[in-house]
Amino acid sequence: MAELLFREDPYRKSCEATVGAVHGDTVELDRTVFYPLGGGQAGDIGRIGPWRVIDTRKGPGADQVFHVLEPGSNPAAGAKVDVQLDWERRHRLMRLHTALHLLGAVVKAPVTGGRIAEDKAHLDFDIEMERLLKDAIEAQVNALVRSGTATRAMWITDAELDGRPELVRTMSVAPPRGEGRVRLLEIPGIDLQACGGTHVANTAEIGSLKVVRIRSEGKRNKRVTLELA
Repeated sequence: MAELLFREDPYRKSCEATVGAVHGDTVELDRTVFYPLGGGQAGDIGRIGPWRVIDTRKGPGADQVFHVLEPGSNPAAGAKVDVQLDWERRHRLMRLHTALHLLGAVVKAPVTGGRIAEDKAHLDFDIEMERLLKDAIEAQVNALVRSGTATRAMWITDAELDGRPELVRTMSVAPPRGEGRVRLLEIPGIDLQACGGTHVANTAEIGSLKVVRIRSEGKRNKRVTLELA
């Protein structure tokens, strides 16, 4: 288990840590600023000491994070290391992830999937294609960006989440569980849902957005793709 520093401070770019288990080119740390792939958001990259981190994945245990190093890396268990995010990439992911919360608030339909990459992000909706109007969606999403609304993370218990199923908005991705509580993201007056990802502190930080594509990915999946303008 690792101390997941990004949960309380997604703006933290670095930390000192101790190498725990080593699995070939993959290592675990006792604490980390790296967000592992999950909830549709790409895993972080950066450096651990002199070694380059090319991906970050969740381990099978609660709060277990696998940092995937460049092939040929040879850290030793017990070593003290400096941990450094690729911050520019992470910040783009934070902006795009928060943008998808705004998109989900604009398009009033069940969300069937989603993905956040470093250059674009999308949500899939169970909705009729003719209801997805590119110019209208883009204008409404950017209006929410310009509203300058502060975001807020909070926690509720698993039992409380079970009693409020409306907080689980994405049908294909279950919120992270396993420790008795679940993290929520609130954008007051806009969105409130279970989400374990990293987000910006204010919608204005997202910057201008473009709807670059709307297409059908199946009977119940109409995909709306955003990019940072």
